[in-house]
Amino acid sequence: MSTQTRTPESAGKTGFQLPKWAGSFGFQIIAALIVGLGLGLLAKYTGSTKEAPNGLGATLQTIGSSYVSLLQTAVVPLIFTAVVSSISNLRQVSNAAKLAWNTLLWFAITSLIAVVIGIGLGVLLQPGANTGITQEAKYAGKSGDWWSFLIGLFPKNFLGLGASSTVTESATAATTVSTSLSFNVLQILVIAIAVGVAALKVGKAAEPFLNLNASALAVIQKVLWWIIRIAPLGTVGLIGNAAAVYGWDTIGALGKFTFAIYVGLALVLFVVYPALIRSHGLSVKQYFSGVWPAVQLAFVSRSSIGTLPLTQRVTERSLGVPRAYASFAVPLGATTKMDGCAAIYPAISAIFVAQFFGVQLEVSHYLLIGLVSVLGSAATAGTTGAVVMLTLTLSTLGLPLAGVGLLLAVDPILDMGRTAVNVAGQALVPTIVAKRQGMLDEALYNAPRNGTPFVDDDADSSATDPSAIAGGTEAPEAGRELADAKA
Repeated sequence: MSTQTRTPESAGKTGFQLPKWAGSFGFQIIAALIVGLGLGLLAKYTGSTKEAPNGLGATLQTIGSSYVSLLQTAVVPLIFTAVVSSISNLRQVSNAAKLAWNTLLWFAITSLIAVVIGIGLGVLLQPGANTGITQEAKYAGKSGDWWSFLIGLFPKNFLGLGASSTVTESATAATTVSTSLSFNVLQILVIAIAVGVAALKVGKAAEPFLNLNASALAVIQKVLWWIIRIAPLGTVGLIGNAAAVYGWDTIGALGKFTFAIYVGLALVLFVVYPALIRSHGLSVKQYFSGVWPAVQLAFVSRSSIGTLPLTQRVTERSLGVPRAYASFAVPLGATTKMDGCAAIYPAISAIFVAQFFGVQLEVSHYLLIGLVSVLGSAATAGTTGAVVMLTLTLSTLGLPLAGVGLLLAVDPILDMGRTAVNVAGQALVPTIVAKRQGMLDEALYNAPRNGTPFVDDDADSSATDPSAIAGGTEAPEAGRELADAKA
């Protein structure tokens, strides 16, 4: 009679097992993109429209909008607690003022490079000339200018909360009044910065408040992690709804403009960023393999703030940036570092609008585009869309705001690429600054990436070997076994 022993590795592994790559977050997102695109095109060509969606179109729309709503629910508390925490964490870093200055400087440098690329592509490709379409209705939304932008920095209340009411009158029914609440994200950012700086100045008396804020941030990030884990499902709805509503028709009408935007984004992501990484003696492959999970999520969620926990996690665990510094730089970048939304996009869009309406731009106009893009990027504030930044740019240049309404037709499609570049830049700058200041954990940066970034914070904080925490891929048991082997 023979006995069969089971090794610890084989314990619990019975029946069909999925390949390791099939369980990775990146594969799930890519699979969801393909499935969503297929379902969206199926819905469109079976009669679904934006005004009258069929069953499949309505289902995709509901899934996508529900996922975005979940992300937006966490935006306000996440911004406040993350920014306050990021500023307070400067206490743990030597040369905090120098680090903050270098971070802001590199934010500006990379934004300036991106806006120059955008201007160059706009002049070269002429996206607004000979589009074959006419603008029938003028944009009736909110316009932006420098004065309104500056006034908007001052909060009207502590929460940055605003309310608007709509009265609907009907001859056959009673008059109804609906009120909706909105948050001014830029005002919340100003409030959080002021509170964070004040807490630093107060010193020891502010410790209970900072501890409470840190606890609140941990809870909010845990909830957001649950939302991020269902990103593949949200991706199916978001991509599917975009394909069902827009298809290829609208993209074709604005094909040259869409092409110019994505060429600019690709140049920044795959040329400028690798050149900066390489010039600092770091591996381009390791940078992309480390940051890619966050870039993928940003592409489908269209929200830098929604992607913030994942961006910070890969910056610390995969790129080797010290946590004390990353917890300052990454949240700050998620609200102000927008190479896609605030540099490439407004530059090309302003040139498109000028060409579309036959307005001749002078050298001074191009200089203004660069100035607005570098200094006004905080207006985007990490939320989906860049309409505020675009209206600010057009108003500053004196260009017709009617062009905004035209470009809104392809905004969701463009916003995916813009946000992906935003997030890649938000991880890039802390990495560069940490390397320049001699703080970067290069052993962790160069460690293999073997899985998903989802692992408990407790396991991450207890691991000390780079190969055990690179990309958050190893279980606590693996880390302990490795430590025992080294002993």
